[in-house]
Amino acid sequence: MGNFRIGHGYDVHALAPGLELWLGGIKIEHEAGCIAHSDGDVVIHALCDALLGAAALGDIGLHFPDTSDDFKGIDSKILLRRTVELLSEKGYRIGNVDCTLCLQRPKVKPHIEAMRRTLAVAMGIAAEEVSVKATTTEKLGFVGRQEGVEAHAVALIYKE
Repeated sequence: MGNFRIGHGYDVHALAPGLELWLGGIKIEHEAGCIAHSDGDVVIHALCDALLGAAALGDIGLHFPDTSDDFKGIDSKILLRRTVELLSEKGYRIGNVDCTLCLQRPKVKPHIEAMRRTLAVAMGIAAEEVSVKATTTEKLGFVGRQEGVEAHAVALIYKE
């Protein structure tokens, strides 16, 4: 492998009662979900930004603007697949990705493996190349007050 590139992504969404909570490509039962134009999956949005950034292709808002009706309510896994297609068109492959989800509640440890598998399928890579971790903020800040959720992602891409 040669021509390695890394990218970092970050996303945040406010939480509101009565909405669905999508994280890492799966629906998690909770009393609140993300306020968003799409399904609000912060993990996937951060991951898209990391991948696009690694390839110097801009960010998720450039390719999938929240002002477009085409993306209203869209399943973020579709955005992730399209992001991988953009990278592929430029000759890039994914080496590995590492995501960190920050939220106070609900506990997501029981869902981590399902997230890894779901993200891997959407990107066309092995689950062993996908890391998903979760942490609380020890009740500090907007995450700690359960007003929102945030995610960070790092991606390694390469050209063969």
